[in-house]
Amino acid sequence: MIRHQGILRSAAVLGVATLALAGCGSSNSGDNNTSPSANNSASSGSGGGQDAGNGRLVIGTLLPQTGDLAFLGPPEFAGVDAAVKDINAAGGVLGKPVTQVKADSGDGTPDIAGSSVSKLLAGNADVIIGAAASGVSLSVINQITDAGVVEFSPANTSPTFDDPKTDPHSLYFRTSPSDVLQGAVLSNTILEDGHNNVAILARQDSYGELLAAQVAKGIKAGGGTVTAKVLYSADATNFTAEVNKIAATHPDAIALIAFNETTKIIPTMIAKNIGPKNQQVYFVDGNTADYSKDFPKGTLTGVKATYPGAQLTGSFKKVLLQTNPKLTDFTYGPEAYDATTLTALAADAAKSDSPTKYAPYIIKVSKDGTKCTSYKQCLDLLNQGKDIDYDGVSGPVDLGTTGSPTKATIGIFQYGPNNTYHNVKYVTGVIPD
Repeated sequence: MIRHQGILRSAAVLGVATLALAGCGSSNSGDNNTSPSANNSASSGSGGGQDAGNGRLVIGTLLPQTGDLAFLGPPEFAGVDAAVKDINAAGGVLGKPVTQVKADSGDGTPDIAGSSVSKLLAGNADVIIGAAASGVSLSVINQITDAGVVEFSPANTSPTFDDPKTDPHSLYFRTSPSDVLQGAVLSNTILEDGHNNVAILARQDSYGELLAAQVAKGIKAGGGTVTAKVLYSADATNFTAEVNKIAATHPDAIALIAFNETTKIIPTMIAKNIGPKNQQVYFVDGNTADYSKDFPKGTLTGVKATYPGAQLTGSFKKVLLQTNPKLTDFTYGPEAYDATTLTALAADAAKSDSPTKYAPYIIKVSKDGTKCTSYKQCLDLLNQGKDIDYDGVSGPVDLGTTGSPTKATIGIFQYGPNNTYHNVKYVTGVIPD
C-alpha cells in the first residue's frame, strides 16, 4: 500500500515541479539551436575588466578554503586543476597555455569573497570558477560581471540565478542544476519512502530558504504534510530552540538543509529524541559529507541524502586523486572540471579570450553539435570547423538560455554505520528552459 501511494505521489510531485525524471540512462534531447543564444549574448561589462582580451586565458578560482563549506574546496580545486592540465596537454587555448589565479571564497560568514574577487580581477582572470555557495555568488556576481568577466559556478543551485535581473550582462553560468530539480527529487524520495508528515529545518539564507521552499512544495503536491518549516541563522552556534520547534510537531521524517553546522544540529536532535534512530532524516548537497571523524559509529545509519552530479566513474576519480591524493570527498569536482573545460572550448570557438566575446559560446559548445567528451577531442572538431556538443564528466551539461543545465542528474545516497555514504541510485531530470 505504501509503495502504491508513493507512485501516485511521485506523479503529483513531478507535475508540480514541471520536471521529467527518469532513470540515469535516459536519452538526451535538444532544441536544435546551433547559434549562440540571443538571450545570453554577452554585453560589455560596465567596468571594462578583461573585455579586450590579451590572447591568454586566465582561470580564476573563487572556491572555499575556509568556512562551513571548506570540505567542498579540495575536490573543486582538483577539478579545475585537472582540467587545466588536460587543456594545456592538448596545446592550451588559442595556442597558449592556460594559467590560474586562486582565492578563498569562504562561506559568507565572515564575508571575504569581495576582497578575493578583487584579487582575482587584479590577476587578470578572464573567468572566475565559483563560488560554491549560492549566497556567496549572489554577493559578488555584480562585482564580477560588471567588470566584464564570466562567473561560472560548479555548485550554485539557487533558482535565483535563472532570473535575468540577477545576471543582466549574461555572463553567469553554472554546471550544477537549479534546486528546482533537487527539491523535486528529495521530496519525491521522502514520499516514496512512505513518510507523510515531514518537518524541514534549513539555513536562513538564499540556499536554505529556496531549497526548503522547493521541498515543501513537492511534499504538499504529493499529498504529504509539512509539519514545520523552521529556519535558523546561518551564523548560529546553538540550535536548541529550532530543534524544539521541530520536535513539537512529531514528524515522521526530517529534511535537514544545512552546511557543516550539521555536526552540531544532529547531537541536538538526538538529545530531543528526533535523531536518525527515531525519525528518518534526509540531507542535501550542502551537508552530504564524510562524518566518520565527527560522530560515533552508527550515528547516521540510515540517513538518506541527495546531491547533484552523475555517477563518478573510477577513471575520473583516479584523475582527481592524482591531482590531490588527499581527497576523501569528490563532490562537485566533476562540475568544476566541466566548467573549466567549457570555458576553454568557448574561447577556442570564439577565437578570443575576451569574456564578453566567448561567453555566448559557452552555451553553444555545450549542446546540439557533434558529441565529444574531452578537451582534445572537442578542440580537434572545432579546428575542423564543426559545431560541438561537449558531454562532460558530470553529465550532459546541456546549458539553456540562462546559462543553467537543462538536464541533470541527482544522486540519492544512504549513510552506513561508519557515517559515510554510498549511492542508492541516480535520477536524471529535464528542466524546462
